[in-house]
Amino acid sequence: QVQLVESGGGLVQPGGSLRLSCVVSGRMFSAYAMGWFRQAPGKERDFVAAISWSGGSIDYADSVKGRFTISRDNAKKTVLLQMNSLKPEDTAVYFCAADRTYYSESTSSTKYDYDDWGQGTQVTVSS
Repeated sequence: QVQLVESGGGLVQPGGSLRLSCVVSGRMFSAYAMGWFRQAPGKERDFVAAISWSGGSIDYADSVKGRFTISRDNAKKTVLLQMNSLKPEDTAVYFCAADRTYYSESTSSTKYDYDDWGQGTQVTVSS
């Protein structure tokens, strides 16, 4: 079974930065595509970013392009989300997710394509 643990959330002022981390258990982490999603109160869980197993394919939601960067360190079994120029509308619980389709260079923005989820980390952008 794959377990995912997010960290790095918190309160930040508009224009500020945060870096989220997701540590993944399981020996096959390097074979998985990984994604970040977010969910604001009363709203659906929305796609933020995804990265293929090799890091060769990356995708972002239009709302975060140019501000957020997803990356992975397979040796450390970690996926990161660097968030810059944060806006109040970025406020949400951020979730890390694993797509256990081995060695796929495709990334998905659909939450139903992901097999495992973390518990989430709260990000609040407010002055």
